[in-house]
Amino acid sequence: GLMHLVGRPVANFDPEGLIFAVGINSESIKLYDLRSFDKGPFNTFKIPQDKDCDWTGLKFSPDGKFIMIYTNGNVIHLIDAFQGNPLQTLMGHTNSKGLPLEASFSPDSQFVFSGSQDGKILVWNAVYGNRVGVLQAEHSGPVQCVQFNPKYMMLASACTTMAFWIPSHPDE
Repeated sequence: GLMHLVGRPVANFDPEGLIFAVGINSESIKLYDLRSFDKGPFNTFKIPQDKDCDWTGLKFSPDGKFIMIYTNGNVIHLIDAFQGNPLQTLMGHTNSKGLPLEASFSPDSQFVFSGSQDGKILVWNAVYGNRVGVLQAEHSGPVQCVQFNPKYMMLASACTTMAFWIPSHPDE
């Protein structure tokens, strides 16, 4: 099928692959059932617009409870995937150049990892919204790609170099 959309859309499938979300014009998210998307969205969430940035991507959390909206600014939004209510606004990463910095959920949906213009990766608790860590690698530029392996606790981050991260026990 083919959908005609106005503006610059961002989209992602839910973990089950049955629902997809389309973010349009950095102000609304439309939810579609893959089996009947030609009938239009079954739900639409209006999201307060950020005046200083545009949406560059969205992702469902692995447990399907959150939708994350990342931007070309220094803000990431988490909303409730069922009602569209704003839950958290994650801030603290550097992005003065307006780059599309990607963010990713941990496989257990408990944490959000985001690249930063300064070569760091910031970590937030998804439920409470507080920053819980900063990862530093040998990234020489902005970290624009951050992806978790969906099955294992392994994170990949990239700028012009790529780093792989696995958790370690504090005693190691």
